[in-house]
Amino acid sequence: MEQICFEIENVEVTYLDKEILKIDRLAVHQFDRIGVVGKNGAGKSTLIKLLAGKISPTSGRVNRYIDCGFFEQLEAPAKVEADLSLLGKLAVPKHSKQLSGGEQTRLKLAQLFTHYYEALLIDEPTTHLDQEGISFLVEELAYYYGALVLISHDRSVLDKLVTTIWEIEDEKVNVYTGNYSEYMEQKRLERQQQRQAHEQYMREKNRLEKAAQEKMKKAEKIAQAGSMSKKEANAKPNKMFMTKSKGTSQKAVQRAAKAIEHRMEKLQEVDVVQEERKIIFRQSETLELHNKFPIMADQFTLQVGNKVLLEEVSFQLPLGKNIAITGRNGSGKSTLLHHIANQTAGITISPKAKIGWFRQMSYQFSSDETVLQFLKSRSDYDEGFLRSVLHAMHFTGTDIRKRVISLSGGEAIRLQLCYLFLGKYNILLLDEPTNFLDVPTIEALEKFIAAYKGTIIFVSHDRAFINNTADIKFNIASKRLNQE
Repeated sequence: MEQICFEIENVEVTYLDKEILKIDRLAVHQFDRIGVVGKNGAGKSTLIKLLAGKISPTSGRVNRYIDCGFFEQLEAPAKVEADLSLLGKLAVPKHSKQLSGGEQTRLKLAQLFTHYYEALLIDEPTTHLDQEGISFLVEELAYYYGALVLISHDRSVLDKLVTTIWEIEDEKVNVYTGNYSEYMEQKRLERQQQRQAHEQYMREKNRLEKAAQEKMKKAEKIAQAGSMSKKEANAKPNKMFMTKSKGTSQKAVQRAAKAIEHRMEKLQEVDVVQEERKIIFRQSETLELHNKFPIMADQFTLQVGNKVLLEEVSFQLPLGKNIAITGRNGSGKSTLLHHIANQTAGITISPKAKIGWFRQMSYQFSSDETVLQFLKSRSDYDEGFLRSVLHAMHFTGTDIRKRVISLSGGEAIRLQLCYLFLGKYNILLLDEPTNFLDVPTIEALEKFIAAYKGTIIFVSHDRAFINNTADIKFNIASKRLNQE
């Protein structure tokens, strides 16, 4: 029997009177490979910090039986030694005092893998990593001998590394067997079964309602018959009236109707599956582009300071396609988008191009408008459609009445994406749009891209996101832009 590494019993975590987690029992065994998923703010990082002993529960117990390694997403690298060969493999600069986000992540991974731990607790390790860094991480963890608990928004990483999914929803943890794709298939079957159960519930409810109504009508007729004159009653003979008193018959029918109503009350209600309204971003005729290739370059050189990123490259980016640009950190992907957005000399862009640009940065709004007002004042779409778009991007309930100036970083990024897709643009540039999004929001973004009628050029290291959205893929390597 496998040894238990961590055990959670009757745990509740609250923050400012809000319940974050409520767990009866969870255990991590010595060779478990667990992926933790859920919306931003659901409690994923809280759960992994509980296991690591970084925070204590409001009530209940967390038992830790082994030492573990802990990778925290937002924590700066500690001043601890790291294996030199790992630092070399991960291309971490030796003497740089100012490390980029990607370099900090690489250093933290080198420090984590320098020592052996019986369990690893890892929170969003792929943020800022390029595909080469992600491949290193997957390889290290694929051959790791111990318990693994991993939070990740990269579905392809989860598919390769985990065999169990912990889904956090409504403060509870639901356990599913399998990797992320298998979990999604189980969720699809759950929704299908719920849909069928709801239809069956509604059929039975309608049948009982109809039967109860018929019984009550019958009781009313008996009551009416009771008020007839003797002569009228004789003119309308009825076997039931001849064998029973009218009052007794009426009460019997009413009792039958009440019995049916009682059965209706005992029916187990099944909630309807919430179906999302289909989203299509229309494009006005004034924004239509007719150039077959609205963005082109001929013998274009991209240089930052003394560093040449692209050397005499030629390309044509076709109209109405979703175009992915990949490459190592520092290869020039974001810089290329910057030059397209600013229509730099050497890049030919259609004169009718209206470019919307999502950049790798934290968004903050200064307006005092609500979320819904912000979009209404900047879009031609009707309010119903705007609400559908906001709901798809997980602005639910009273979220649309929040002031945009007070939005969190994640909420501001989601609103910025809504704004771009609803805006008066025909070309969108998206620079690492999935970096700080949870998986449900990434999947919503994929639907937005499928529903968009213009041209989209995006930079990403998320392999599943690229495979699900890109019509064309370019890779920057050795100062060239190569179509894959």
